[in-house]
Amino acid sequence: MRDRIAINGSRLIADLRTLAEFGRTANGIDRTAFSPADGEARRWLREAFAAAGLDAGIDAIGNVYGRCPQRRAILIASHSDTVATGGWLDGALGVCYALEIARSFRIDPDGPIGVDAIAFQDEEGAFLPCLGSTSFCGEPLDTSALRSRTGETFGAASARARFGDAAFRLNRNRHVAFIEPHIEQGPLLELEGRRLGIVDGIVGVRRFSVQSTGRADHAGTTPMAVRADAALPLFRLALWLHRSIGRIGSERSVCNVGAFAVRPGAVNVVPAAAELTLEFRDVDRAVLTRIEAALDAELGRLRRTSRATLTATCTAALDPAPMHAGLSAMLRQACNALGHPPLDLPSGAFHDALVMCRHVPTAMLFIPSRGGRSHTSEEDTAEDDIVLGCEALAEAVSRLINSGGLPE
Repeated sequence: MRDRIAINGSRLIADLRTLAEFGRTANGIDRTAFSPADGEARRWLREAFAAAGLDAGIDAIGNVYGRCPQRRAILIASHSDTVATGGWLDGALGVCYALEIARSFRIDPDGPIGVDAIAFQDEEGAFLPCLGSTSFCGEPLDTSALRSRTGETFGAASARARFGDAAFRLNRNRHVAFIEPHIEQGPLLELEGRRLGIVDGIVGVRRFSVQSTGRADHAGTTPMAVRADAALPLFRLALWLHRSIGRIGSERSVCNVGAFAVRPGAVNVVPAAAELTLEFRDVDRAVLTRIEAALDAELGRLRRTSRATLTATCTAALDPAPMHAGLSAMLRQACNALGHPPLDLPSGAFHDALVMCRHVPTAMLFIPSRGGRSHTSEEDTAEDDIVLGCEALAEAVSRLINSGGLPE
């Protein structure tokens, strides 16, 4: 029986503060993938992983991997890239948890299980969401056509960054489990007065583009009853979705109308064309199917009652990703052992765990986000909660190591 892993909370916070200096700007932290700040941070992490006793390197994609000497390992990871106006904890929290637990773990080359650490590349999607974890899992990946929002090709960015030549890969014989710690990026933990959360699944999403074609007419002279207003049925559709999501979905369902365009866009012209994009998310695939059927029925009703012509195209269909029940139970037991019963909740945001769970038993641990804020310079979490989350993860890792891995 190994001793429990005892983390150093002050050292953990210091690491997070140091990492936050890479890419700091007046508007937050900008460590977009393959940027100079991203490269500096990854090289710092490589040295920190090595100092923790891990065999550390950076692969061609930019993944920073620290490998322990044991034959089998628990993988702890998140991402170190940020959005352009990011905060100091999104992704970085999980990477520094991995570093601290690997450093606090008493390395025993003859022990049954060790701890590996990874900082994945480009979870935020500067070139491709979850690029690093997709590459690590060996999933099909064609980078030749990838471009950033500024138009830079992936090849040019990779050549500029000069990370490495190798490609690190998940080893199913080695990696017994994957755990991704993260800030919640939402308000549920705060609202429920909890300091720890266990993710039961990452939501799936259905996204649609809906086009409406009507007829342009003078808005001052055309009677309301004879207009073929292209925008009106889309306004009604958006309102229907927001009013109905809780009834046709579940209490966990969310929806959004994220873009709306009207043409010709003049106040005195009846809209000739309009388009909106909408999406809905839930952790249950059957619920997504039910919402989609209700959406189709509502579109049919609007077609019958409108003078405009409506067409809808599904532009994204991603199924939910359930977390591993046994691994999540171990996390839950660890939280309870520390006297902080966790809240079971879904992740409404996507994470590298979405990719990893297809290949290895995966779980996620959440800690609160102040005000539910993330992807902003105002992103923050109490230091006591940051340390508690790492202690809970260390407890779960200790239990997993002492049990020899996950039960069959």
